[in-house]
Amino acid sequence: MWRPLKEPVFRALWIAAFVSNVGSLMQDVGSAWLMTSLTKEPLMVALLQTASNAPFFLLALLAGTLADVFDRRKLLIIGQWWMGIAALILGIITLAGMANPWSLLALTFLLGLGAAVTSPAWNALIPELVPREQLEQAIALGSVGYNTARGVGSAIGGLVVAAAGSAAVFLTNAVSFLGVLGVMYWWKRPPENNARPVREPLLGAMRAGMRFARHSVGLRAVFVKTSIWATGASAIWALLPLIAREKLHLDSVGYGLLLSAFGGGTLMGAFLMPRLRRDISLEATARAGVLLWIVSMVLMAWPINFWLAVLYMVGLGVAWVIVNSCLNVGAQLSVPSWVRARALAIYILVFQGSVAIGSSIWGEIGNHTDLSQPLLYAALLLGIGQVAGARYHLGVTENFDTRPSGHWKDPSVVNEPAQDQGPVLVTVEYTIDPSRGSDFTKAVSKLGVQRKRDGAYQWHIFTDLSQPSRYIETFMIETWGEHVRQHERVMNADRAAEQLVDSFHIGDKPIVVRHMISSFAMTAPPPIPPEGMTEIAKETS
Repeated sequence: MWRPLKEPVFRALWIAAFVSNVGSLMQDVGSAWLMTSLTKEPLMVALLQTASNAPFFLLALLAGTLADVFDRRKLLIIGQWWMGIAALILGIITLAGMANPWSLLALTFLLGLGAAVTSPAWNALIPELVPREQLEQAIALGSVGYNTARGVGSAIGGLVVAAAGSAAVFLTNAVSFLGVLGVMYWWKRPPENNARPVREPLLGAMRAGMRFARHSVGLRAVFVKTSIWATGASAIWALLPLIAREKLHLDSVGYGLLLSAFGGGTLMGAFLMPRLRRDISLEATARAGVLLWIVSMVLMAWPINFWLAVLYMVGLGVAWVIVNSCLNVGAQLSVPSWVRARALAIYILVFQGSVAIGSSIWGEIGNHTDLSQPLLYAALLLGIGQVAGARYHLGVTENFDTRPSGHWKDPSVVNEPAQDQGPVLVTVEYTIDPSRGSDFTKAVSKLGVQRKRDGAYQWHIFTDLSQPSRYIETFMIETWGEHVRQHERVMNADRAAEQLVDSFHIGDKPIVVRHMISSFAMTAPPPIPPEGMTEIAKETS
């Protein structure tokens, strides 16, 4: 489990991230306690979760695209500076006695924007820092680091709030970002990780990321399970400050200790994960974690005392790290390197967006009922979700080989089109035994999903009415540059599906592949140089 820490850069970033997360978790305690001091409305308290998670709706996909197209290291530096300055401003206005519920929500939202920028780049960076066979351990270590920081930061945050007020916590958090900044300035990313033969246009890259996520079977399973899980689990985070204050009658120190118990539970869960994964599948492990969360959350809904609450928070912590690790691993294993940050950005968007929406729902329910009712409804939602989401199985992600296969031959062209010329039409001609036509169509349909996932916006399979043995597969790509990138995106996992389709071909000649481009793109007049514009203007006048 600790093996990835032998990698120097991963170790340095892990330590720096731990320090930064301690500051961020102290900030969460300070923000929650300050909000409950400023207002008693459950909805306003719950909106803290919405404010911190809603920015992922706005920036997650853009941030993921930037992390795939540009330098992830620079994005991390920008995001860390942004969050440090936002925390500093919040600390200053709180110290000056100028904080109110809306200013607290606004600056929490700004901190969330920084997190939205950095999270996809951070997650996509992990496979660059450790060997592939250590990826699961590295992800588990990330959970260990974050959730240990949750325990430490929550306990320290509660003590600091009690001793010096929320402003001291916010200022401490501002300083905590300096560690990650120091490592980022020290580390020089290897040139091969920055090298891209063809730079993708930003909007095109965003569309490519969305297209991949839409047509990836593994990611679809992860997204469905994540949305159900995060919506139900958000009830605890939305209402825990009020449960601590109103039901358990705790001060900020007691609230911090509750969160510390949760952090201790996550540490236990991280140590359990390797044993669980040795004996049961990713899907079964995630289901066990969700079941433990449901039981612990239902128990939190009944009348409780402090020590029982601590026990239940430990159970919630164990479940939290197990489920989130399974979902994160499923997302990482489903995507190749070229689209990793974009896919993980969408995963984060689904997760944080579900938390934001769920928090608002549970907070509104809490406005009209006692605090137990939202927890029971959330547990019911998770239980129904386990049944409804059974068809989406995390097991499909476990055996993906997402490394580029390189088995597509470079297209043979007389005149190389420009990268932005298009659209491009690719045709693949097969000769098939007509009696096996339905089997071939079924097999090639799976290939169509791969074509669309990697860049095609249209895909069809046609049969020649005058020659029933002749089948033509067609797919269209927006530009020539996008098709060149499509050649680079084909994975080892795709090769088996292509070999199955090719096995149906019975012709004497090999399968024929043709590349065509719109004649309008190739016959467009050349651009007019700036110095020629004056002469044209004279002739026109």
